Amino acid sequence: MMTPLVQTPEAITLLGGGGFAPPDLQLALSLAPVLVAADGGADAALAAGHLPRAVIGDFDSVSPATLAAIPPDRLHRIDEQDSTDFGKCLRSVAAPFLIAVGFTGARFDHALAAMSALVRHPWQSCVILGAEEVIFLAPPRLSLPLAAGTRVSLFPMGPVRGESRGLRWPIDGIDFAPAGRIGTSNEATGPVELTVEGPMLVLLPRDLLVPALAALSAGRRAAAPDGPASAARGG
Repeated sequence: MMTPLVQTPEAITLLGGGGFAPPDLQLALSLAPVLVAADGGADAALAAGHLPRAVIGDFDSVSPATLAAIPPDRLHRIDEQDSTDFGKCLRSVAAPFLIAVGFTGARFDHALAAMSALVRHPWQSCVILGAEEVIFLAPPRLSLPLAAGTRVSLFPMGPVRGESRGLRWPIDGIDFAPAGRIGTSNEATGPVELTVEGPMLVLLPRDLLVPALAALSAGRRAAAPDGPASAARGG
């Protein structure tokens, strides 16, 4: 396992260049104060008045002026083209949890690539903050303290089976797949317990960012073979 480019006991905000509302960045930084920019996200960071702790990517989107304004030891160029800049960040940082901002707004293909990156880095406790929802990859077991009537969407990124408690439409015995059964627009009847085998995205209303982070982090810690340290470093 490679040594992370950024390793911190504080949570990390990952900033992309995909467009976002300024209050979203402020919200993320209030919870995850270490700012790491994914390539062109560095331009957005400086425009918002923030100097990122690190910039990670292939640097095909960040402007020369921004590169010149950031100390060289904070610039981490990764030239390979087999992963997105978001994926490069996910594999290169270690923190208690991550909040990703600016990865869903500008282009739908970039948003889909961000979902794929979540699946490829399942050890990270990363929540994507979107305009209407928060999105994360479900750990094998997940406990969500939801109120009755809360929208809970589940989207499989491959074959998935699972069990649920607290959903209006239980998922027990269903074979989920992207080209088969999906689980959008389900609804909580109260606190929700999920057990899943396979890559399942969870989408919740964005005002549930904080409980989503807490539930995801707890689920990742429980799933890590060697405890919290193993979950943070990805192995």
